[in-house]
Amino acid sequence: MQFQQLLYFVAVAETRHFTHAAERVHVSQPSLSQQVRALEKELGAELFSRARGNIALTDAGEALLPLARRILADADTARHEVQELVQLRRGRVRLGATPSLCTGLLPDALRTFHDLHPGIQLLIEESGSHDLVRELARGSLDLALIVLPLPPASPALTTVELLREELVVVSPPELRLGGAPTAAAPSSPVRIADLRDQPLVMFRHGYDLRELTVTACRAEGFEPGFTVEGGEMDAVLGFVRAGLGIAVVPSMVADRAGRDLRVTPLARPGLRRTIALAHRSDVAPPRAARELQRVLLDTQAAVV
Repeated sequence: MQFQQLLYFVAVAETRHFTHAAERVHVSQPSLSQQVRALEKELGAELFSRARGNIALTDAGEALLPLARRILADADTARHEVQELVQLRRGRVRLGATPSLCTGLLPDALRTFHDLHPGIQLLIEESGSHDLVRELARGSLDLALIVLPLPPASPALTTVELLREELVVVSPPELRLGGAPTAAAPSSPVRIADLRDQPLVMFRHGYDLRELTVTACRAEGFEPGFTVEGGEMDAVLGFVRAGLGIAVVPSMVADRAGRDLRVTPLARPGLRRTIALAHRSDVAPPRAARELQRVLLDTQAAVV
């Protein structure tokens, strides 16, 4: 008894048609019929009644069908398990992340993952959260670190919360914010309303930080003014250092910005963002992507 013979037998049993069964398993109809006959000869019993072109299972066929399905299912499971193991030895993971996370959270987590699975190639897409959601929907990414809540009309994504992060204001050291009398003094919290007359350096469209900042300013009754807009994370920090304005950034970024920038917290209730790991709900991520997700969750849990 051969595996292919059982596959052909189940196809005929489910379609009740030899030609349609052959099309399903991508073989010629004569070849399929020959293999089914060989299986019947091996078992010593007819499996189908072929009277007047009507295909029906015999008693022997009815007895064999659930067993054949179980054998095929077990074989498929075995194949899947082996492929899962192989995926952790070689292959790739396509991960999307916002620039602040690429410089903050990811380096340590990716190093841990690489040490565990050196044969897996890591492909990183650095972009704003809205752009990453679109890339997930297109199937261009296996996994992405995005900002919740999802934008309107987002594709069906499965998300797992990773961290919540406060936003802060970065400015040149000589700029007085939050009532600090000198550049050397600690910065007191600043309200969103205090940004009304301050020039802002703003991220390009597609960044969640842009939407958060603009929405918060409008909620306080004013439209923010931009001196420069359209930059990525490093460019925005560089423009602030050059004295072109201030910017609202994640605290994770501010912690690594260096002493040449003043960091001012936002007064309560402040602004914060929620970072989540996301993948498409209709497609199970590869084993390697699931393993990377575990490492990211474990890394963040250790930090907390």
